[in-house]
Parts: sequence; structure tokens; C-alpha cells
Amino acid sequence: MHTKTSVSHIKGVIPAMFSTFDENEQLDLDRARVLIDYLIGEGVHGLYITGSTGEGFLMSDEERKTFAQAVVSHVNGRVPVIVHVGAIGTLRSIDLAKHAQGIKADAISSVPPFYYYFSGDEIYRYYSDISSAVDLPMIVYNIALAGLMNNDLVRRLASIDGVCGLKFTGTQHHDMATLKEELGPDFMIYSGCDEMATQGLLAGADGIIGSFYNIIPDTFGEIYQLCVNGEYQEAFEIQKIATSFILKAVKYGHFGIMKQLMMDTGIDVGYVRRPFVHPNSQMMAEMWSFLDGLQQNHVDTHMGFISRREKQID
Repeated sequence: MHTKTSVSHIKGVIPAMFSTFDENEQLDLDRARVLIDYLIGEGVHGLYITGSTGEGFLMSDEERKTFAQAVVSHVNGRVPVIVHVGAIGTLRSIDLAKHAQGIKADAISSVPPFYYYFSGDEIYRYYSDISSAVDLPMIVYNIALAGLMNNDLVRRLASIDGVCGLKFTGTQHHDMATLKEELGPDFMIYSGCDEMATQGLLAGADGIIGSFYNIIPDTFGEIYQLCVNGEYQEAFEIQKIATSFILKAVKYGHFGIMKQLMMDTGIDVGYVRRPFVHPNSQMMAEMWSFLDGLQQNHVDTHMGFISRREKQID
């Protein structure tokens, strides 16, 4: 039995899962079930839902609840599910957190409140208020998009009863390494920069949470296992290939690109929500040209989805 103060069982490769919408931007839960089964079949160690990659801020609270309930129900205990409950207002986040507890999610997570300039004390109270309202463990989400919090504030947040992990989406891995050293083995830290996953694991991260693990879960499963085995050089060689793909996709606006890449390779995850735009055929042709070149330049790209596309075309 894992207590409120532990997410020590949640480690490894954890996709920040896409939320699935149809061509009319409506929630499509059948598509979500397809994606869940694919990811679990590929060996991921958990799912992180309704966060940044999940377009959670483009969804109503009712939609977020509906989606979370469908995911937890379909996962049915196969892997842990972390529900992102972040919003600008504490009351909204508490409402989402209570719902996550009611559907028996494994943990909750939240970005700090954003847009307005909130003081450290206000951010502290935000996390304290949510954590005191539910019995689920909280994973603080530190990301530049919401204003990267410094280590001093993170240390304060770690003292809150119920806060037991940190998703660190930043490139200052020395900060992450320092926090892991100070906060100890039971305070779980997850690296959130897909293009630096190996470096994050080398710095002491317990797991990796990110967007691209939707499409290349096999690649990062391999990287994670190599790091667990202490084979960081081998992991970094694969990381470099994956990073070249990630940086290319990000240039095009990766949400739509990634969803279309998955559709091109037989996993129909649907469309993005406006104001995100779905890629046009020229963008996809350029993306696939790049990926074909990547495959030609490497005996093994370690990215199974490229080969899977050839089967779709056949």
C-alpha cells in the first residue's frame, strides 16, 4: 500500500499522454483507448495525463474529468496514472484533484499558478491547499512556461505533507542533481526535457516524463534501461539520434506533427485543438524526408515507428 507521501513505485518512462480529439475538436475516448493500449504494449511504466502535452489548458474542467476517468478506467491498474490538475485558481485545482482521487488515480501533479505574478508564499499556499484537500500524493511540475521556480522554493514545497515528487522540465541538471541529493531517495524526481533524458537520468532522475514518449516509447525504454545498467555512453548515442528528431519536430510545432506521425504509422490519436494547427501535407513530407534520411544515416535509428510507416504504405 502506497501512502500519500510516496510515489516511489512510479519510475521509468512515463509519456505525457496526448488527449485525443476528433476532426471537430471533440473528445474521442475510443482513440484514447487505442493510444493507451499501444503505449502499455510498448512497455511504458506509467501515464501522465491532461498536462501541457495533453492540451489540458485547452479543455474545460468537465472534459478533463471525463478524459481522466476514461483513462484510469481503461488502464485498469496496468500502470500508474498521474493526473495533472493544474489551473490558475486553487479552487479549480482542488476540484480536479478531488475528482482524481474519486476515480482512484495514483497521483496528482500541477504546474504552479501562472499568468499573474504570484509570490513564493502564494505558490506555497497553492500546493499546500491542494495537498491538504486530498489523500493523493502530489508531484510538483516545474516548467519554464509557468515560470521556473528556484531550488529554494522547491525545497519549501517539498516540506508540504503530500508533496513527494518533482517533474523538472529544465536544462539546469545540476539543480536537479542537487535537489535529488538533498531531498533523498524517497523524493522522486522526473526529468521533463525529452531531448536531454539521458542527461537527466545521469543527474539522478528516477524517471522521465515527456511528449515524445508517445511516439518513440521503445527508444526511451531502451535509453532508460541502459541508464539503469550504468551504460550511459550507449544511452547517449541513441539519445543523440532521438534528439535530432525531436529538435526537427519542435521547429514545426510538435503537437500536430507528432499526432500526424502517429496516424501515418497506424496509431490514430486524432487532431490538435485550436489555436494549435494540424500540419499540412508539405510539412509532413519534409518531416518524413528528414526521418528517411535519419534512417539511411544510421544502421539502427532505434525508432521503430519509422519502419512501421513502411508497413502502412505497403
